[in-house]
Amino acid sequence: MAGSHPMHRRELLARASNGFGAVALGALFGDRLLAGDSTQRIPARHFVPRARSVIFLYMDGAPSQVDTFDPKPRLAAENGQPIRMAVPKTQFDNVGGVLQSPWKFRRYGECGHPISDLFPNLGRVADELCMVHSMTSPFPEHTSANYFLHTGHGIQGRPSMGAWATYGLGSESQDLPGYVVLNGGLTPPGGLDNFGAGFLPASYQASVLRQGDVPLANVRPPAGAEGSQRRKLDLLAVLDGALTPALAQNDGVESAIRGYELAYRMQATVPDLVSLEGESDATKTSYGVDHANKSLAIYGRQCLVARRLVERGVRFVELTVPVSRGDRWDQHNNLKVGHEANAAAVDQPIAALIEDLRARGLLDETLVVFAGEFGRTPMAQGRNGRDHNPHGFTIWLAGGGVAGGTRYGATDEYGYFAVENVVTLHDLHATMLHLLGMDHTRLTYLFGGRDMRLTDVHGHVIHEWIA
Repeated sequence: MAGSHPMHRRELLARASNGFGAVALGALFGDRLLAGDSTQRIPARHFVPRARSVIFLYMDGAPSQVDTFDPKPRLAAENGQPIRMAVPKTQFDNVGGVLQSPWKFRRYGECGHPISDLFPNLGRVADELCMVHSMTSPFPEHTSANYFLHTGHGIQGRPSMGAWATYGLGSESQDLPGYVVLNGGLTPPGGLDNFGAGFLPASYQASVLRQGDVPLANVRPPAGAEGSQRRKLDLLAVLDGALTPALAQNDGVESAIRGYELAYRMQATVPDLVSLEGESDATKTSYGVDHANKSLAIYGRQCLVARRLVERGVRFVELTVPVSRGDRWDQHNNLKVGHEANAAAVDQPIAALIEDLRARGLLDETLVVFAGEFGRTPMAQGRNGRDHNPHGFTIWLAGGGVAGGTRYGATDEYGYFAVENVVTLHDLHATMLHLLGMDHTRLTYLFGGRDMRLTDVHGHVIHEWIA
């Protein structure tokens, strides 16, 4: 055959082992193979899952636990005084007096969760929330902490939790990626490596959709271009096929081929996904997509699109925060202005998302996680801000098999250190995978001669979080 070349023994074995194995497995499992183009593989479910998808609400910059969900009366009693405990060196080493929260806390729901006045809407769904007050992180600065939150490792280059989820389970959508990041306008410190595939095949990295009606460049093809595009893709397939014998199994080429085909199909699905034309006025109002507060409107649209994505079978959706008057949740000064601006942007949309998922019967199979990369100090940085605090902070989970209306763990009287049922982000990752039906110790990928996993050699499933 023209273009053929002698095949070495190792190349033959490598190609045959994968090819014959795929044929055999295809015959055995048939339509049990998942539909996602990025993950044509047998799902790695080790037991019956509680959740089918994840919506990760990433609070970039780190909200203050003592101003949101973990009230500490001692802060008000000692406001302005030197803190009466030994504290570690902080990120900026500008330690002021104890700083009371500027916001009141109220108890919501039958569970009585204390939630500050920053989140008046979230109180409506308090009974769906599992509050975790004893989360810890080993990193006190944003970039490494972001990598750790997303990948379980403090340096760049490791696969993100969304990549691991789609590697393990695939996607249930033919026409959308298995892992989507909805970019509200702020890329976190550490950049797009927070959402990467690392040493996993490149097809498992996130597809980042920007906010607005045009989430991807060139997503709407020119009129009459469909036939031309199809012919071009067919030609590329022929040319790539000619290269395949020489390249054997090259991840870059294989991922590019799948990417071209998926991008072609997304031209039909993405415009419909983000148009929101099929949503009722009441739904759009509940999310705030037309709100006068621009940041709220952006996040409201993100939350609504996130619901539409999981409806269509997308496995893992992450939302980043929009630009607000206080930038991200990183208030080293002007705590009141910054946290109020950020909370105003996300409170209404998050409450609407949980209520909407619940009303549509999707909450039981959708795990919603709210987390920043660490917390903040109970004493002031300078006069009116808070520094970074990785020693004890709050996250919460909802839906997807989570025990709603519960609280787990505790910090000390200042809200500085986790002192009861201390947990790590590896524990969060292990529990998220468990709820998706995967054993975190068995979801591995051979790289550099070692079976790698999201939780490395750490992490425990926290069964108290699970209903």
